[in-house]
Amino acid sequence: MKLDILAIGVHPDDIELSCAGTILAAIAEDKKVGIVDLTQGELGTRGNAETRKEEAANAAKVLGVLVRENLKMADGFFQNDEAHQRKLIEVIRKYQPEIILCNAPEDRHPDHGRSAHLVNDAAFLSGLRKIITNHDGKIQEAWRPKYVFQYIQDRYIEPDFVIDISAHIETKTKAILCYATQFFNPALNEPQTYISSTQFLDSINARAMTFGKRIGVAYAEGFLSKKTLGIKSLDAFIQNAT
Repeated sequence: MKLDILAIGVHPDDIELSCAGTILAAIAEDKKVGIVDLTQGELGTRGNAETRKEEAANAAKVLGVLVRENLKMADGFFQNDEAHQRKLIEVIRKYQPEIILCNAPEDRHPDHGRSAHLVNDAAFLSGLRKIITNHDGKIQEAWRPKYVFQYIQDRYIEPDFVIDISAHIETKTKAILCYATQFFNPALNEPQTYISSTQFLDSINARAMTFGKRIGVAYAEGFLSKKTLGIKSLDAFIQNAT
């Protein structure tokens, strides 16, 4: 299955927190979108790999993505090495996305930055035809996405561009709340964590509002790009008058 956009997160819930609105906006434009989680989030303080699997599946239904799979790399201990790169190259060649969305190069959780470098390296190497990978017993064709964009999650980073998600903020929140063991839930008898307070969820919306304000909309998500972005016309910058 060829995808237009492949969103890659190191932990289940990274996608929902960071770029779910962008995914929803793309799907509303009939883009084909899929998600790959690198780990099962098994080191998370609350819940476990099984609950995270169920939560991720529920969130995928809310988002309406065509596919979601988990590569089951070791949470906290995966490396940006040849073995992990080859595993990711196989997935990139399998879905042949035009655009990849992935974690930011710096963040509070060290897995996020390490994941960003792994995805960027794998995306480049995936385009080299002399790297041989197999899927379902067949040699895969080389494939390199046109863009790799890194979504902003926890640490504030000045974005290279932002995407209007105003029409999708409620569905984004619904997808986040599918992770009932992770975020604020007074019914659970689980340890309190950095992300389980109501303030954390408020901060997600606050950041989206901050990014949105900068382009004259209610909510937006921010991204980084190593590649210079170009447009065909200055009309691309025209926004609705406010």
